[in-house]
Amino acid sequence: MLVNESKTESRSAGAPPQRGWLDRWRLTVTMTAAVAALMLFGFVMFAANAVRTNKVVTGPADGIIVLTGGEDRIGAGAKLLREGVAKRLLISGVNSQTSRDDVIKLSGLAPAQFSCCVDLGYAAQDTVGNAEEARTWASGLGVRRLIVVTSSYHMPRSLAELAIAMPDTELIAYPVVPKSLRARAWWLQPGLARLLATEYVKFLPVAARYAVARHVTPMVTKLEAAQAPVRAATR
Repeated sequence: MLVNESKTESRSAGAPPQRGWLDRWRLTVTMTAAVAALMLFGFVMFAANAVRTNKVVTGPADGIIVLTGGEDRIGAGAKLLREGVAKRLLISGVNSQTSRDDVIKLSGLAPAQFSCCVDLGYAAQDTVGNAEEARTWASGLGVRRLIVVTSSYHMPRSLAELAIAMPDTELIAYPVVPKSLRARAWWLQPGLARLLATEYVKFLPVAARYAVARHVTPMVTKLEAAQAPVRAATR
């Protein structure tokens, strides 16, 4: 009897760790599935937003910025300039091998209007560079309300980078939907689905940086400012 009771007690003592491991495994699987579902939902919303064609610009702006790299972006920015929505246009991220005459042809603007009202930025190599180029340009001209022209799938990341670089500037999105997105559903085009997924993955860390810059950093700054007199008094 003593031997049997000892074996029973041994099995009972070993059961809780086994159940604990199983519970942890179930929790890990559940959390992984939840994160995956959230990521998938976010991607579907991101892709759905990329095919929307509505473009609304309410009131005049101080400037327009076109982020190069996709079809019809320069033409869309030039159209806004021609319509008088803003008086100045920056085309950011122009290829160093692209001449001024080439950009004039792409814009469709009259040479006189191009010369007076369009600035070309050759320094930017990526979206972060676009934001830095835009900040320098906007600061020099006193731009406080800026229309942003880029491809629809690139717009979320562009707005986030620009908002980080120019927190006091009002940004107005003017997305250009590529012809491929208008022609067929994105999920029927493997190459386009891959492009959207890549852009979504690039957007997520930028969105996190924007959230920190917008909400966390000001709170930390205020806290440090509030603590400064206390630290000075204790010295």
